[in-house]
Amino acid sequence: MKRSDNTLWIIILLLVAGAAGGAWYYWQQLDRSPVETTIPAPDDMPAEAAPKTGPIHPLELAPPSSEDRELVPLPPLDDLDAYLKLELVSIFGDALDTLLANEALIDRFVATVDNLPRSSIAERIRPVGRLASTFSVEIDSADDSLIISPANFDRYTYLVDALQYADIDSIVDLYRRYYPIFQKAYVQLGYPDGYFNDRVIEVIDHLLETPTTEQPIRLVSPHVLYEFADAELEALSSGQKLMLRIGDQHAAALRNVLTAFRAQIASQ
Repeated sequence: MKRSDNTLWIIILLLVAGAAGGAWYYWQQLDRSPVETTIPAPDDMPAEAAPKTGPIHPLELAPPSSEDRELVPLPPLDDLDAYLKLELVSIFGDALDTLLANEALIDRFVATVDNLPRSSIAERIRPVGRLASTFSVEIDSADDSLIISPANFDRYTYLVDALQYADIDSIVDLYRRYYPIFQKAYVQLGYPDGYFNDRVIEVIDHLLETPTTEQPIRLVSPHVLYEFADAELEALSSGQKLMLRIGDQHAAALRNVLTAFRAQIASQ
């Protein structure tokens, strides 16, 4: 992890992946021009894709109680990223306005969610910027080892609170409404027979499986980056490492929200 801990993008993804109805009639109209930002395909793509069998978790694009809730159509195709940014800010607060990317936001979001279970994510595909404050460490007086400072957890309080207190129905509706575009971006990423909702659920399950560990968490700094001193923790994915870095209390809050979101988008 960098000393500046530029991992805000993962927190936002937890907001967005906890974040982000039916405008399914847009599905056949989607023909977005390729963005200038190149989103790399995963390195471990299989040589041959498995036969298309349909989604494991088919997503209902209309809200279950659609007779009581107005369906808001998608914005014009050329304005999708800008409108998604506005809607995310309206749900999670003005602090996101200057942090979210202005270009290729949807493509960056989809690519980053897909990469959360992997060891790292290229900075050029991250959908948000960095935290203003720096990642903080301390020296453990017991043995002079480096540890994550408890003060570091406070850096994430606002963002975790924004997630906890956001309206879950608004979050799910936004995800459903933009889902056809998320799906198209996922196919273009290199999954012609894949389904983004299945991947979102897989990623949520992966984050929920983050192991618990004794506090404080010890670090080493062999080069420019901090690493977990425990080799098993250092081998975790980028998403699971974040769940450890934000502290037990924040991680528990994120687990609750992700579990609630999963329950609304999973078919089983």
